[in-house]
Amino acid sequence: MNKIKVNLVFGITVLLLSCAAKLPEIVATTVTEKTPHDTDDPAIWINKDNPEASIVFGTDKDEINGGVYAFNLDGKIIKEKSITNISYPNNVDVAYGFKLNDSTTTDIMVFSEREKHQIRLFSVPDMTPLDNGGFKVFEDETNVEMKRPMGVALYKNPETGHISVFISRKNGPSKGYLYQYELVSDSLGIKANLLRKLGAFSGQKEIEAIAVDHETGFVYYSDEGVGIRKYHANPTKGDVEIALFGGEHFKDDVEGIAIAKYKDRGYLIVSNQQAHTFNIFNLETNTFIKELNLGTIETDGCDVTTVPLGSKFPNGLFVSMNDEMNFFFHDLAKLKLVE
Repeated sequence: MNKIKVNLVFGITVLLLSCAAKLPEIVATTVTEKTPHDTDDPAIWINKDNPEASIVFGTDKDEINGGVYAFNLDGKIIKEKSITNISYPNNVDVAYGFKLNDSTTTDIMVFSEREKHQIRLFSVPDMTPLDNGGFKVFEDETNVEMKRPMGVALYKNPETGHISVFISRKNGPSKGYLYQYELVSDSLGIKANLLRKLGAFSGQKEIEAIAVDHETGFVYYSDEGVGIRKYHANPTKGDVEIALFGGEHFKDDVEGIAIAKYKDRGYLIVSNQQAHTFNIFNLETNTFIKELNLGTIETDGCDVTTVPLGSKFPNGLFVSMNDEMNFFFHDLAKLKLVE
């Protein structure tokens, strides 16, 4: 590499890190092994029988040989649990206790396969495909650009136990940007049935990150150019927007969202992407609390659990994508959400 290129790379790196450098870095407990292409979004699957054997799934974007890689809590790739040869997997999420039939349930993982205009569904932890090759989404759209799925978030209705998935896309209209599909299993197999179209879009940038608070029944998503939008996750509660908040606390893009729930309080952790930091909001009031530097660059997706995961993460785990083909794991106590 010649001197001009070295100086250019150095200058860009300094520029990228300048905002985060104003805050003290909270050093990661673990940094994962690198994936081959381009990391984007993680999801934590909790092994309820053995929390130390929990798995972090992370997407790796590539049009031909993308993947959803499985990591153990030491950050090592679990090859036999990873899924490859996927056409641009974007976002990933997990849910527990999906009803296959009257006597059988399984935990599930869903991820978007953008270039095939579909979502994929697998059982966890055995990684068996449940979708017969994929469920097509946004099928009523004639514009190909509006058929490319990005964000996914699963919602389990606490009253009925039914599981549905919210899906965002690379481009969409000012109303009905997100589609919500119910996952239904019967004697003919599993289907993804369209429940509704919801969600306003500012027209700026795009919508990717989605997160659901299952207990309170709210869905949050990042309208990247303006802020965080909040709706009812249950279609029977209506489609009226409850809140739009937080935009003034972001340098540029509002990105990945994670929800940390405790018995008496909750927090939204949202990636302030171009500042290379995270903004923390009160889940009940939507008010800004603080900004944190966790050492990551250009974070897209993140996930969190407050469940103790053994000796390495006894206070819960926060996972964030880093723009160097890896993910950062932080013991949740390091974020000092609960002072």
